[in-house]
Amino acid sequence: MVKTVKVDSTWKGGMRIDVAAGAHTLVVDQPAGMGGKDEGANPLQYQLVSLGGCIGTIALIVAKQERIALKALSVAVEADLDTDFLMGKTTEGRAGFTEIRVNATIDADMTDEEKKAFLERVDARCPISDILANESNVVINVA
Repeated sequence: MVKTVKVDSTWKGGMRIDVAAGAHTLVVDQPAGMGGKDEGANPLQYQLVSLGGCIGTIALIVAKQERIALKALSVAVEADLDTDFLMGKTTEGRAGFTEIRVNATIDADMTDEEKKAFLERVDARCPISDILANESNVVINVA
């Protein structure tokens, strides 16, 4: 079954963008040094938030389905970016992250091998991980 997921973004002045996501409003902004007021995370941080949140959520789903008793779970995500390309200082490289690292800490009665296999199953089912690892068609239209 295919489900369409939608958010609506509206510029609010300065570098602030408010994003309506269902019943929630997310604030996207830039640090003061980048012309913003630092009223919210920047888009790159939200990308990592999305991945970390997805890995965590899918881990909870898989653990429940497989009857794994998780005692604690934390997910840290970090990524590398060429800011010179982003800021238009060079045409060499690319705008996106060159590497994303996910570090998950799992407290459960599992060996390290079992934890690794569990995380591989989680990663395979995480839509955000899939979007980042595989090409998704992006269509930009004038409304």
